[in-house]
Amino acid sequence: MARPAAVTADQIRATVLAMLAEAGDAAPTASASPPSPASPAVPAAPVTRERFRRAVSVRRLRARLGAGDPALLSRALNDLEAELVQAGMADIALPGLPVAIAEQMRALWAAAVGVQLDDVVRLQQHARQAAAEADTARHDADVRSEMLRLELGELRERLTARDAELIELRASSRHATERAQTLSADAAALQARLDTARDTLEALRHTHTKELADVRTRYDGLSKRLLQETEHQRHALAAERERLTTQLADAQTRLTALEGLRERLLDELATGRDAHRQAAAEAAALATVVAEQRHALQALQALQALPAAHATQSAVQKQPARHKPPRHVSSGHAAAVAAAPRPGSRSSRSRKDPSS
Repeated sequence: MARPAAVTADQIRATVLAMLAEAGDAAPTASASPPSPASPAVPAAPVTRERFRRAVSVRRLRARLGAGDPALLSRALNDLEAELVQAGMADIALPGLPVAIAEQMRALWAAAVGVQLDDVVRLQQHARQAAAEADTARHDADVRSEMLRLELGELRERLTARDAELIELRASSRHATERAQTLSADAAALQARLDTARDTLEALRHTHTKELADVRTRYDGLSKRLLQETEHQRHALAAERERLTTQLADAQTRLTALEGLRERLLDELATGRDAHRQAAAEAAALATVVAEQRHALQALQALQALPAAHATQSAVQKQPARHKPPRHVSSGHAAAVAAAPRPGSRSSRSRKDPSS
């Protein structure tokens, strides 16, 4: 259901005529509607465009009515202005002019008004075109507004995310601030400990300097004492060196004598070794001779055992004469006996002496 207009066209017309009457202007009676009993009386002066605009405005009309749309009031005022101004110009009297000339002037005026009306129609068409363009622009603006609204939504989402990040960063900053305060307290405690350690170090350094001075004094005394003892030891060492040099010369002499004795003993030892080797060779030869003689003795005993057995068997029958078997001397035994030295010889004595 449409909402009824707050102000009607009759109210607007009556109010405008009243404002013109108060300003001393009057609408022409030919174009004006018959006044109602409630409408005020208007003077008979013609209405011009300047007087109408000076007496009536949208702000004054809206203030007089107490309500109304400014756009609607503006359109109504434009219509009333065109009507009242055109009616006032049509009723202008032309004194002293012939009727034909007056009619021609009115015709000329009507033609001018027609041209003006054509201009008004053209302006209306232009206004309609401008309104269509404005509608298109409004549609484009609506589309752009919708796009901007979408972008605004995205920006709001991003802003929400940024707010969440900001909250997290604020929490992190708060945590970092608390940690910084804790670290500041720890740093203050460490600074206090550092100051205490510095004081202790300074006291220890002072004590160390004092002890170092005492140690240096003792070191100087000990150094002097060490130099004196070193000097005494140097003199004693020089005397001992001279004594050892004399003893070394004596030892060198004795060593030379011992070297000669050693050479002589080595020569005798070499001679004894040669004699020992010769005795060993003779012992080996004697061992060979003894072995051969042992084999010969065993063979002889075997030969003696066989005739004894035959003699025992034949002793019952006849008694043969007993005789000794001949001794067989091997050539090796003879050579060993010939090569062996005589017991009373001089060379055997000289050979046996080194081995004994």
